[in-house]
Amino acid sequence: MSTVVVALILLVVLVVFLAVGAWIPVAIAVTSWIGLVVFSDHDALVNLANAWWSSSASYTLASLPLFVWMGEILFRTKLSEQMFSGLSPWLNWLPGRLMHVNILGCGIFGSVSGSSAATCATIAKSALPELTRRGYDERITLGSLATAGTLGILIPPSITMVVYAVSADVSIIRVFLAGFLPGLLLMLLFSGYIVVWALLNPTRVPPAETFGWRSRLASIRQLMPCIVLIAFITWIMMAGYSTATEAAAYGVVASLALAWMGGSLTRRAFWDSLMSATRLTAMIMFVLGATSFLSVTMSFTGIPRALAEWVAALHLSPWALIGVLTIIYIILGTALDGISMIALTTATVLPMVQQAGFDLVWFGIFIVLLVEIAEVTPPVGFNLFVLQSMTGKDSNYIARVSLPFFMMMVLAIAIVTVWPAVVTWLPDVVMAKELK
Repeated sequence: MSTVVVALILLVVLVVFLAVGAWIPVAIAVTSWIGLVVFSDHDALVNLANAWWSSSASYTLASLPLFVWMGEILFRTKLSEQMFSGLSPWLNWLPGRLMHVNILGCGIFGSVSGSSAATCATIAKSALPELTRRGYDERITLGSLATAGTLGILIPPSITMVVYAVSADVSIIRVFLAGFLPGLLLMLLFSGYIVVWALLNPTRVPPAETFGWRSRLASIRQLMPCIVLIAFITWIMMAGYSTATEAAAYGVVASLALAWMGGSLTRRAFWDSLMSATRLTAMIMFVLGATSFLSVTMSFTGIPRALAEWVAALHLSPWALIGVLTIIYIILGTALDGISMIALTTATVLPMVQQAGFDLVWFGIFIVLLVEIAEVTPPVGFNLFVLQSMTGKDSNYIARVSLPFFMMMVLAIAIVTVWPAVVTWLPDVVMAKELK
């Protein structure tokens, strides 16, 4: 039987399992098992055990549950209320006024959270009622929160970046460093759209509130805990004093300290954060194990090699290849979560990307940006579900009002594609200094 037929059969099997509502990792694992049993003479049970072990027995991957736990601890603190109060006096003068709190707040919390959904929920928890009470436009408020929440997976530390770095076998710290400038770019694009919208619709923006310099200086105190934590984690990694795993451990300790000093580290909050982090980590590891098993099956059936030969026969230019991959990932994003997208495709896509001459660190940020788009794309857009549960609004309505900010995300992808130095400059500079 030809490799193409085998690939089509396995694809149909996977789609059928997903269509009947099977868990994504279960669908992937069962499809892989069928592929090995039916289309090869290799022992499926032995390969299943080896794949699951190799996908989890990694010191680098140990940073994953720690970063997840750090975000869960901070999610249960008073950080969101402090952030809104601390940022409001400094952003009130901009056109669009306090709507910029959504963008900067998500950017700051995203740099210590690592999760898109947690970032969106944390900032929305305080920003939504405050902005609604002050009479800000609901459409812009919801749209900016849904899309700015995705900064949680772009600004380091990021759970998605850890998964990609392990799957692609590249330096986690390089990938982390590569996310800073694109994250800043996306924040500027989001705020830029709010400024333009506010200038074109001045009657739909509430009047400015009065904040004196005394209140502005006092607000810095509320921002300091989060800023210090961000600076500390970033500094110890960039200066080479710790690995990503060690930095994650320090981050957990610092987060517990912040929660304790803020009076929110109760026994219940500690236990809830630990259990929530355990569940999320178990889910991610399940996905990674299943996709590792799928990689083994694909290797034995020769599907990646056949696919690479087929793509080579098309004689696509490097940029045409990126265009095709962009379309594929956007389509996948309508049905899969970001971690599943990355873990499922890296084994097949990375050899083609390397052959085309693209930097794997750059490609990691490129994929993360596409995963961000998936977070606000129906029907499987996690940020849409987060805001739906908090507001009672239909997820399709939230997706529609997010469309202008969605286009800013598309523009960010175009910018980093045309000017890849936006991604690679910072890690190259920092790593060059370390080598000296």
